[in-house]
This record gives sequence, C-alpha cells and structure tokens, in this order.
Amino acid sequence: MKAMVLNQYGPDAKFEQAEINTPHAQAGQVIVRVAAISVNTVDTMIRQMGADLLPLSPELPAVLGMDFAGTIESVGDGVTNFSPGDDVYGCAGGLADLQGALAEYIPADARLIAHKPKSLSMREAAALPLVGITAYEGLQRAGAGVGQNVLVHGGTGGVGHVAVQLAGHLGARVFTTVSGDQPFEIVRGYGATPIDYKKGSVADYVTAHTDGAGFDVVFDSVGGANMTNSFEAAALNGQVVTTVAMLELDLNPAHFKGLSIHVVFMLIPMLHNHQREDHGRILANLATIVDEGALSPLLDEQRFSFDEVGLAYERLTSGQATGKVVVER
Repeated sequence: MKAMVLNQYGPDAKFEQAEINTPHAQAGQVIVRVAAISVNTVDTMIRQMGADLLPLSPELPAVLGMDFAGTIESVGDGVTNFSPGDDVYGCAGGLADLQGALAEYIPADARLIAHKPKSLSMREAAALPLVGITAYEGLQRAGAGVGQNVLVHGGTGGVGHVAVQLAGHLGARVFTTVSGDQPFEIVRGYGATPIDYKKGSVADYVTAHTDGAGFDVVFDSVGGANMTNSFEAAALNGQVVTTVAMLELDLNPAHFKGLSIHVVFMLIPMLHNHQREDHGRILANLATIVDEGALSPLLDEQRFSFDEVGLAYERLTSGQATGKVVVER
C-alpha cells in the first residue's frame, strides 16, 4: 500500500511516498481504509524531534498520523462491535510501535475507535479524536458542570474549541481567552464569553466576570508559563486542567488557593496499553454529542491532499491556522 513516510527526523524532514506492506487484522484489531487524517501539535513535535528527544517517536522509516476517519475493511478475531463497511474515527497510531494513519490503511486497536458521528464528513470527523478525548477527559476530571464558571484558555485552538463547547453542553457558564475579531465571533457562536487576553490583566477579567471570586474550573490548553495565569484566575479550591505541564513552576499560588491540578496526557492508553477502552467510550459519547448538535469541529480554511502532508504540517507550525488542519486522501 502507499504511505507517506519520514526517513529522517528534524525540522526540515520531508514526507516521501513509499510502498509498505498492507496490514492484516490481528486479534482485537480492525483494518481501516483511511479517508482523512488530522495534524496535531504532537505530530509536528515527533517530526521535528524524533526518538532522541521524544522517546515516543516511531522508529524510522516512520508512518505518522494519530487521528483519522475512514471505513473498516476487515476485523480481527474477537472484534464484535464493528463490521466491514462501518465508518469509524479514532486516534490509534503514529507513535511508538503503532503504525500511523498517513497510509492507505491503518491497523487500529478496536478499543481506540468508535463509529463516526453521522452528521460529520470524514474530514470533519478526523479533526476530533485527540482534541476531543483531551477536552472530555479534562472537564470530566475537573468535575465541570451546571452553574459553574469555566474559563478555557485558547478557545479557538484544537483542544480549546472543543473544551468550550463541551463545557457549555455540561451546563457551565463558559469564558475563554482569545484575541482578534474572528476568534471573538467564533466563540460567541459557541455561546461563550470572549476575553481579550491582550487587553487588561488576569485580575481585571476575574473581577469583571466573577466579582473577584475566580473561576471554578480553568482549562489551560496553552500551558507552559501560562499556568501561572491559570492559578491566578482560579477560585479558592478550584480546579485547573492543563495539557502542557512540561516545565518547572512555582506551586505556591496553587498551594495557598488549595487548587487541584489535573494533567491530561491522552497518549497514555496508546503508549502503555492502559485502559484503551476508555478512549473508545469517550469517542462514542462525543459522536452522540455531535449528532445532537452540541459540538462541531473547527477546521482551518486551508485544505490539503495526501501528497501535501508536508504543507499541512507547515501550516500548523506556522501559527496561522484557525482550528484543525486536516489531510484528505
């Protein structure tokens, strides 16, 4: 089968078309004919850094691509909830020893996928798995719910735009930091209140929107140094969710507020074969939420074909994309 492979890692590494062996379904697996693949930040990090700097990177030659949507070609022994011809979506490869989706077919653990939302195209569905699971897990662990004030940093980003919509679906009052006219319009369409993080301080918007009490849940999809802003914005005994916690940080502000910090690293089930069925369950729940009209993926306006994978990666790393970047077969 045809695949787009990396024969080396690095900032200038090129995707090259190659012929690789077509996979056959092992026990517990399905073979999916790939229709669309989305590009995530972690995909671009693997391409740039490789196994020396990022141990979860596949061995070379590498087939990347974690998120996908497509149609099942065959099922392995023990798979009873999927059949050939089913349209599915998931996040099931592209790291460690798991073949990615930048190929005609991907062998996927059946526990890591779900039936595609009926109301979405393949391109739209491929945009959801990694970011959807991350947002869902983070809000679930933080106990977000009815009547709470929830702040999402980066409300038009990959994880952020899903977290904004899911928090609203859960009954929370949702606020999100963004900047610019288009992002303001997008998040208002989700029913959220936009906060221009470039105008005014954290204390200013905490006062304006919570009377100084702080937000019950802060979902930080920006992470890094921005976590200090999350601590400042959180209420006493509040919940802070982060997806990027790889830094040294002074936890004194979190201590004196009694904050709970939830680090979401959604690759754990794939890397460690740990509770993979949780991801399938979350994806099935997300499909229901989508088909009920409460969640829709935000896709970047640029479209890319399979042989333009390199351009898709450059689009995401440029910082110019709004929403998810997707490659179509």
